[in-house]
Amino acid sequence: MTGRQVIRILGIDPGLRRMGWGMIAIDGSRLSFLGCGCIQSDGDLSLAERLRQLHDGLTQIADVWVPDEVAVEETFVNKDAQATLKLGHARAVALLVPALRGLSVAEYAANQVKKTVVGVGHAEKAQIAAMIKVLLPLSNAKTPDAADALAVAITHAHHRKSHDLLSRTMARAGSTRVAS
Repeated sequence: MTGRQVIRILGIDPGLRRMGWGMIAIDGSRLSFLGCGCIQSDGDLSLAERLRQLHDGLTQIADVWVPDEVAVEETFVNKDAQATLKLGHARAVALLVPALRGLSVAEYAANQVKKTVVGVGHAEKAQIAAMIKVLLPLSNAKTPDAADALAVAITHAHHRKSHDLLSRTMARAGSTRVAS
């Protein structure tokens, strides 16, 4: 018996058309591929209905795969404010579903994900997909969104201890300020 706990991490690459998801397990420093895919919304429906589709799909993923922790890629802000706002709505769903389950949710910038997985902060999608195959040889990401979600999960696996320490430190600092 190793005494280590296997942690199941769900990575999410938010998108209104396609929300990528990737599930990995970490046991010590060993990563294992569990599953990945893409939740799609119907572009002919209203925004509210599309968000419901994403919510229902992500809820089903969480029911089936039962993650211990979740990592979500932060929104990339571009010049099209309307597109950025719609992406923000999809990202809200990606944050809400695990939060409703009481799961811890970490957020990572796209450049941090790329740097962690590829070693370069401005890597192309093809480079990310290639590194996913190296890091998780059994993975079967059929879309860039699924590969990106696996990259988010891997990033969390690498940064989770420092992320937890920072969260605890911030919480203590907040409670100290309140007590003062």
